[in-house]
Amino acid sequence: MQSTHTARAESRRGLLLIMLAAVLWGTVGISTKTIYGLAATTPLTVGFLRLALSLPVLLILCWARVKRRMFRISAADFALMLLVGLMTALYQVCYFSAIELTGVAVATLVTLCTAPVMVAVISTAVTRRRPAGYVLIALLGALTGTALLVLFQHQGGVSGTNTGGVLLALGSAFGYALVAVVSQRLSSRYDPFQSIAISFSLGAVTLFCCTQSQGLELNFTPACWLLLVYLGTVPTALAYALFFSGMRSTPATVASVSTLLEPMVATLLAWLIFGESFAPMALLGVIILSGSLVILYRGGTNPLRKIRESRLN
Repeated sequence: MQSTHTARAESRRGLLLIMLAAVLWGTVGISTKTIYGLAATTPLTVGFLRLALSLPVLLILCWARVKRRMFRISAADFALMLLVGLMTALYQVCYFSAIELTGVAVATLVTLCTAPVMVAVISTAVTRRRPAGYVLIALLGALTGTALLVLFQHQGGVSGTNTGGVLLALGSAFGYALVAVVSQRLSSRYDPFQSIAISFSLGAVTLFCCTQSQGLELNFTPACWLLLVYLGTVPTALAYALFFSGMRSTPATVASVSTLLEPMVATLLAWLIFGESFAPMALLGVIILSGSLVILYRGGTNPLRKIRESRLN
């Protein structure tokens, strides 16, 4: 019985940590939109500063938790952390660029709705195990709810699409999918802050090199700097630490569906802070998405299912 309760508690804790990370990520759009309104900057600059400003917090906490073990990483795992860093840089820049070309609604719809599907496909190919039935049901419901939420966030719906913007959004989804799958493998072997600190350091270096072609824009107002510091510390350092911790007991596909909580939070914040309109169909999307997350939570914390899955591993 003890193992049953332990498995259930670990699953519940992992899902809650990932959902909390998604709530924090839901504030990124509001913060970024405000920054773009206050200063003339580029997606590369925002992406680089978001990672760079998260590093002092991550490195200090990592050293406090693991000390010299921080640098004890096998060559194979360092390559995986490098991949996470590169993909983190890729999906941030692609997403911010897609917003500029095709708007928030289409960029969010394509990125967040295709990412869980990509995660499911990659995970199935790697593990050769199909997702459980409740995960597929939750995935279908979450995709439907997210589509309604984003497409009908405003009364006027989606005004139009841009092929380049859609391709960038797909690139963002692919980058996130690889981060989710690779993070699953790293989470069982390293402290969450260790994986993130190394990965984000490599990602920040990559983005810094990329900014040299456009120039790094640092002429921000104090309000912008406060928002950038917030982006680096809360929805980046803290949120990714929560996400990596939750990945220890949560399959990558389940985690990717859970993060669809992000657009719901972003929409609600846009409604509360900016007074953006909220169409009735978007409310239906919120209800469907919420129901899918409940299915995911209850199914993922079923003790009998966890015991069966552990026996299959």
